Amino acid sequence: MFYRRKFYIVKNEFIEPFNTLFNDINLPNQLKYGARLIGRWMLPHNEETTEVFAIWEYDHYEAYLDIETNVRSDKEHLKRIQDWYEEHGGKEFVQKQYFLEARNEKLVSTLSLNKKTSSHL
Repeated sequence: MFYRRKFYIVKNEFIEPFNTLFNDINLPNQLKYGARLIGRWMLPHNEETTEVFAIWEYDHYEAYLDIETNVRSDKEHLKRIQDWYEEHGGKEFVQKQYFLEARNEKLVSTLSLNKKTSSHL
């Protein structure tokens, strides 16, 4: 299995539109092409910002690459994303105004499962 964490630090004033983007546009398109969402969480950082992150599961790294290629080449999806950005002032404005940080990270397990330990899980 391959796991990734998509991570953002977002200004609190933009959390609601950002979550709407995820739930209404990004999530359905990821699922359409085979990505599996483990979960998505928010963690307040301070009075001004919140960390938002999702953990995704894929069969293997190549499956992740295939899914991302399909997502990024879906013209209807790209139009929905572009429209959403335009509704909020444009992509450059949104990224500069509301996002302090964004990362896409590979997660590496620290578990060493074998027959003896996995039978107790």
